[in-house]
Amino acid sequence: MIAENNILNAVQEAFKVEGKVIRERRVEVFAKKDEVSSILLFAKVQHGYIHLAHVTCIDWIEDGDFELVYTIYNPELKITLFVKTRIDREAPVMENIDGIWDQANTYEREMREMYGIEFPGLIGDHEFILEDWDEMPPMRRDFDTNEYAGETFFQQPGREDAKDVRGEVCERSGEVIPDFAKKYSRD
Repeated sequence: MIAENNILNAVQEAFKVEGKVIRERRVEVFAKKDEVSSILLFAKVQHGYIHLAHVTCIDWIEDGDFELVYTIYNPELKITLFVKTRIDREAPVMENIDGIWDQANTYEREMREMYGIEFPGLIGDHEFILEDWDEMPPMRRDFDTNEYAGETFFQQPGREDAKDVRGEVCERSGEVIPDFAKKYSRD
């Protein structure tokens, strides 16, 4: 895993960040939020990580943080580099990186809408996927999906006879709902 250690060492020497080789072809580093765009640009320009594969968010509600994970790829070395950072969940602001990769715009607009994370300078309508949404961002763990769906969808006119699909299938097939799955069925 020489190539994996080379990229880890290069990032660590340039930015003094923690990280590790996860396994063959997988390296991760943990950075402060202010260092992320510099690390991404460094990896792209200096080390051939020309492909932004994905950007995602994890809601660590217990810690009061969001974790952003930038997944970038070097097609020559076939090594993926994960650049991870945490931001404050109550005032979530992260640097916009769509100047480094255009496709970051899509991920950032999605995270703005689904988690409420702001990316200063991000160009794009605030309404991205959701229409006329004025609730808490729905991917936050404190958003109550069952309550929202119950208030919004189940009681709409025309759905009075809506049945529990899982229950109906089990009744027809004779299958028994396993104990672990019962919590997902309607009462």
